[in-house]
Amino acid sequence: MLDPKMIRQDIDTVIAKLNRRGYQLDTNNVESLENSRKGLQVELENLQSEHNKQAKIIGQKKAKGEAIDAYVSENLLLKKQLEEIQVKFANINQQLTDILMTIPNLPHESVPVGDDESHNLQLRTWGTPRQFDFTIRDHVDLGQGNDWLDFEAARLITGSRFVIMRQPCAQLHRALIQFMLDLHTQQHGYQEMYLPYIVNEKALYGTGQLPKFLDDQFALSSDQNMFLIPTAEVPLTNLVANTILHENDLPLKFVAHTPCFRREAGSYGKDTRGMIRQHQFEKVELVWVAKPNNSYEALEQLVSHAETVLQQLELPYRVISLCTGDLGFSAAKTYDLEIWLPSQDCYREISSCSNTESFQARRMHAKYKDQSNKKTHLLHTLNGSGVAVGRCLVAILENYQDSSGDVVIPEILRPYLRNKQKLSEL
Repeated sequence: MLDPKMIRQDIDTVIAKLNRRGYQLDTNNVESLENSRKGLQVELENLQSEHNKQAKIIGQKKAKGEAIDAYVSENLLLKKQLEEIQVKFANINQQLTDILMTIPNLPHESVPVGDDESHNLQLRTWGTPRQFDFTIRDHVDLGQGNDWLDFEAARLITGSRFVIMRQPCAQLHRALIQFMLDLHTQQHGYQEMYLPYIVNEKALYGTGQLPKFLDDQFALSSDQNMFLIPTAEVPLTNLVANTILHENDLPLKFVAHTPCFRREAGSYGKDTRGMIRQHQFEKVELVWVAKPNNSYEALEQLVSHAETVLQQLELPYRVISLCTGDLGFSAAKTYDLEIWLPSQDCYREISSCSNTESFQARRMHAKYKDQSNKKTHLLHTLNGSGVAVGRCLVAILENYQDSSGDVVIPEILRPYLRNKQKLSEL
């Protein structure tokens, strides 16, 4: 959530930065509500002052044994007026908060300006896409041809955009998860967490999935407003909700493996083949909680940690800086890692690493105490995939396939798979 003070004091800057994102703020409505809020605040302060003055007079007269009935009656009337104004004031504040909850984050000054993904900026590439001397197959043909992937059985059990992985693929999938967790905990210094796969409405508001992305959530059929998690970012980041951390404990670095559940409401007809865009998929998620003065240094480190996964798997990828028009709702700056998929002859997203600055922390009331002056400040929160497991598996199947239709196991994963060299050996 944006800082309400910024909207009150520097609305022109807010409008200009939101325009860079392609977001048009309804300033008339905001200014009208803000004017009402200011007027009610003045009324409240005046009434509260008068109420306190009357109470003091009543106390003094009562101590002297003087009549106070008239003053008590007047004070009761003031109290009633005060309560009525407080209700109106709270209502106006709630309306302003509801609007703030729908406004995206402001882009960092370093974010390239653009309307959509065509204006994203490629920063670097790693690895060289393999040149095949045989006709390549995509992960669907490889998986179904070897009886490793079964989309039809999943469709009959659940519906479209689900998959069943059989023996070799299931083991490869599990090995990938273990490899990523080991790497991030043992080499990158993250604390591993096991998390609930169900969160409440408040948690989703805290990280910005609600109210904007309600249609993309899998809501449970109950009266408790509970949802399946769309990403481990939600429970991980909410670990610091309603807390005041000690400065010396920062930064905090969390990692968790969870399934993720998304309705993909806005992706009708996109990536319907295979495992690229599913309703249920696995991720190893990275979350940082940092001080504002070094959160962008933290973002660079977070990206490098996700890159290390792909480098050790020897999978070609590129790093993209998202433009203003392609930023996610909560992000101030985002780097995407895109993996090379031979069957599509292009790079596809496998990790998205973002600094949300204080946007989520303000929604969650997450702060830290400055040890030098004992003042509290909002934290900065960052998140990124380290990495999406299903898409990583897809990339391995396609990049490591051989002419026989088998798949070579990346060397870094072999200790997790009984030192086998090919999937057919599992």
